[in-house]
Amino acid sequence: MSYAFAPGKTRIGWIGTGVMGRSMVGHLMAAGYEAIVYNRTASKTDDLVAKGAKRGDTPKAVAESSDVIFTIVGYPSDVREVYLGADGILAGAKPGAVVVDMTTSEPSLAIEIFEAAKAKGVASVDAPVSGGDIGAREARLSIMIGGDKPVVDALDPLFSIMGKTIVHQGGPGAGQHTKMANQILISTNMIGVCEALLYAYKAGLDLETALKSVAPGAAGSWSLSNLGPRMIAGNFDPGFFVEHFIKDMGIALAESKRMGLAMPGLALAEQLYRAVAAQGMGKFGTHALLLALAQLSNVNWPTDPRQK
Repeated sequence: MSYAFAPGKTRIGWIGTGVMGRSMVGHLMAAGYEAIVYNRTASKTDDLVAKGAKRGDTPKAVAESSDVIFTIVGYPSDVREVYLGADGILAGAKPGAVVVDMTTSEPSLAIEIFEAAKAKGVASVDAPVSGGDIGAREARLSIMIGGDKPVVDALDPLFSIMGKTIVHQGGPGAGQHTKMANQILISTNMIGVCEALLYAYKAGLDLETALKSVAPGAAGSWSLSNLGPRMIAGNFDPGFFVEHFIKDMGIALAESKRMGLAMPGLALAEQLYRAVAAQGMGKFGTHALLLALAQLSNVNWPTDPRQK
């Protein structure tokens, strides 16, 4: 089957209008695509409805009215329910439709959905993203894609509206495996970023001045340049939730175990982030690791929002 997607012709379904999903579907709507949206908390679609989107009552209802259905939800259990449940997408999707899961989820589940969709004449792609709330708002996400190449190629005009780095990684599940590699990189890098800022603070350095020296050099990273200033300012709002990051690291650890890999750095990061959640910061951004590390050393971070 050949696919051709274009504004005014292709109807977009979107399930999951949280921190990132709201911006992502907003870009598609701004490009001229008609959209029907769904979120478990219906009020989180109000701003999109005000801009012209229709609201669906269930994932099934969204799929019944859409040519391409995107999802970006919370956990693998949510993905399973949204796709395979009685009121799920595959219960309503028409033959010839395409489903695209942009949630960070289990590679094995991506393959299961691919096979279930194929049995109904529906194409399925896994396309998790990296870039957080900033990347979603500014339409410069990195999109890691698994699925059949003709379908992925046809989706490129839609992906290009939401992201800047769009790479087809291979067959079903390959996008999710690539996202696991991404999360492993972030998890241990974040430890270094937070420990460095904590050290600089305790040493009496001006943190903004210190960043000017270290961020452009070999020690630099996206997390340091983008989240470092937030930590200094005391802005721990989520670009990506701690509790979702713990979920991702759990998937990566499980996949690593299945492949017989020892991952001590990842295991340490996962344990530290469990401490972040235990301290009541599961809904904070991932950079809240700084606050948990400060608490370990009995350091009062000067912009800790919990002290206000």
